[in-house]
Amino acid sequence: MRENKRFLPYALTSVLALGVMSGCATQSNTAKTSESKPAATTPVAAPAATVQPAATVQKANYFLVFHENGRIYAFGDAKNYLLFLEHDEVPLTRTRIGAGPEGETVVFGITSKDSDNLEKPSPGEMFYDGKMGEVGPFYGEVLRDGRFYVFGEWQDFKDYLDHKEVTFTFTEIGTGPKGETVIYALNKKTKDEGRPVALIEAFKQLRQVK
Repeated sequence: MRENKRFLPYALTSVLALGVMSGCATQSNTAKTSESKPAATTPVAAPAATVQPAATVQKANYFLVFHENGRIYAFGDAKNYLLFLEHDEVPLTRTRIGAGPEGETVVFGITSKDSDNLEKPSPGEMFYDGKMGEVGPFYGEVLRDGRFYVFGEWQDFKDYLDHKEVTFTFTEIGTGPKGETVIYALNKKTKDEGRPVALIEAFKQLRQVK
């Protein structure tokens, strides 16, 4: 037991001595490091934030042409409508004889997808029959008597069909693609806002006019 008492202090002293020596070595290394010039660091640019494109809102379209041949042409898509304005005809149609408000023949321009399902009406037919239900974002036109009537809301379009006139309008003479008068439909909410810039731009964009 006496030998153990003598041994323990010696061993503990050795361990403490090693600890002190180790500490001195560490301080020495630290001093050398502080004397040397710091290594140049290249700034790392933060990764660029990914900008997500704004979602494009899909608008429902409805176009009517009251033709000088006495027929009414109805379209639920812009491509067929513009094709008809350019060539006075479209490849695929469905026809209803005497279905117009005054007994006119109504010709619906349809797409190849519409023609694959004879039992399902095209968007133009659904609009004409009043079966579209609730309509959200909307853009439509009527070509009648050499004038374009432009609508940014389905309710305004329906009011025109019911009364054959637009109560509040903004008119531009000679600004159509062939010099036609263009009449923009307004309503109680938009009539005091001045020139309907968004609606005019929509009319131009449909024809890819800059």
